[in-house]
Amino acid sequence: MASFYSTQSYVITDPRAFEPLPDALRRTSLVMRVLCFLALGRPDLGDHWKSLQSEQAFETVRSRLCSILASTITTASVLLAISGVFVSTSSPVSYFDYTSPAPYCLLFISLMFAMIAMLTSGSSMIRWLHADQHWAREQLEQGDYFVLSYLLSIVTPIIFVALSLHCFMFAMMIAGLSSQSMICRAVTALWLVTYAVNVGTILMEAMWKYATSLNHAA
Repeated sequence: MASFYSTQSYVITDPRAFEPLPDALRRTSLVMRVLCFLALGRPDLGDHWKSLQSEQAFETVRSRLCSILASTITTASVLLAISGVFVSTSSPVSYFDYTSPAPYCLLFISLMFAMIAMLTSGSSMIRWLHADQHWAREQLEQGDYFVLSYLLSIVTPIIFVALSLHCFMFAMMIAGLSSQSMICRAVTALWLVTYAVNVGTILMEAMWKYATSLNHAA
C-alpha cells in the first residue's frame, strides 16, 4: 500500500509544531506496527505525527483518506449488488452451478462482508470529515485503545472489502473447478494461476517495503 506522505517539508504554522513524538507512540507492538503500515504506509507514526503539526499537511492526509474511503464505499456497493444478484438467482447454464452449498455459502458471506464494509467505511468517512489536526493529535496522545481505534477507522473498511471480494472469487473458483465443462475448468485454472502470481507479487513487494521502512525507522 502506498504511503500517504511524501518527502516534502511541511509548512509549520502551529506553535506546538516542534513537539516530539510521544513516548507512548514510540513503543509499539508488532500488531500496531502492521496496522500502521496498512493504514499509513509506514510501520510507525512518525511521519503521521509530523503531518499533525501542520494544518496544510493534515488536510492533504485527510483528503486522501476520504478519497480512499469513498473508493471503498463504491467497491463495497458493487460487491453488494453483484453478490446479491448471484445469491438471489440461479445459474443460467447447467455447467456452471454456483448454487451448490460451498459456492452459495461463500457468496452469502461475501454479501454480509460487503454490507459491513459499507457501514464501516461510511462511519469512518463521517469521522474523518469532521476531524481536525488537534482532535487527531489529542486522540493519539492518549495512546493504547485510542491509537488502535484511530488506525482501525482506516483499515477496517478495506479489510472487509478484501474479505468480501475474496469470498466472491473463491465461490466462482469452486464453481468453475467443479464444472463438467473442460473449457470452464481450464479457464478457472488459468485464472487461479494468474491470481496466485499477482497476489504473491503484491505480498513480496509489501514485505520488502515493510522491511525497508523498519530499517529507515531504526
